[in-house]
Amino acid sequence: MVMERGVEGRERSRSRSSDDKQSQIWACLQGVMDPELDESVTELNFVTKADVDPKDHVHIEFRLPTYWCAANFSFLMADDMRRAVSALGWVKGVSVVLGEHMYADKINAGLAQGRSFQETFGTEADGSLDDLRQTFLVKAFQRRQVALLGHLAALGQSSTEIVSLTLKELGCLPLDDAGEKLIQRYLERRAVVGPASGDGPAFVDANGAWLSADSLAGYVSNLRRVGINAEFNGALCRGLLAARFDLETPFVPKSRAMPASPGTQHGP
Repeated sequence: MVMERGVEGRERSRSRSSDDKQSQIWACLQGVMDPELDESVTELNFVTKADVDPKDHVHIEFRLPTYWCAANFSFLMADDMRRAVSALGWVKGVSVVLGEHMYADKINAGLAQGRSFQETFGTEADGSLDDLRQTFLVKAFQRRQVALLGHLAALGQSSTEIVSLTLKELGCLPLDDAGEKLIQRYLERRAVVGPASGDGPAFVDANGAWLSADSLAGYVSNLRRVGINAEFNGALCRGLLAARFDLETPFVPKSRAMPASPGTQHGP
């Protein structure tokens, strides 16, 4: 009886450990964004599988709204997933597999062999993936900034008061839950455009220059166009994904990753 309880206890412990690891993986993936939409790949229903095997290797599968989504966007999201999950200390390796996509075989082979986007696509690759990532991080910063600026203006803050705020002062503003969430999301991207120390300006443009009260209205108007385009694309992507896939049925991709070369699966 004592031995049975011991075995049962170890099984429960292993089960709890597995559940914890699974939760950690999904938490990491929650922070990976579609670069164009600035929305989580999990909330967009892109990720269809995220499992960990007994050797602590993580296996992720994902899909996209259309068969022809841009190869660089697709590769970027896969690479971001691999980096995010690889940061967990216990993870021994990560495989990411894209399914139902015109470049799935090529992308999956490149990822499995630890190649960069340029190495995977050769002369077909147009530009650096790091440059693309930075471009969309700046756009995400702008979308989050205009949402926060609009919220502060709606609360009665004048243009002069808003642009004079430091990061420290912004963090101390007494706001409701919605306002607190906007500040948190904005601060997550604030360092993309320049140093983000406590006494530094809360609101700067994409070049890191302090905003002025006189030009704030025009600046916000220009940024809103970025947000409108992204919101339209986000609605379109959700509609296309729902039309393309049965979201209630477990997804089985046709393409499978090539066997990984030793030492290439673990991200930086």
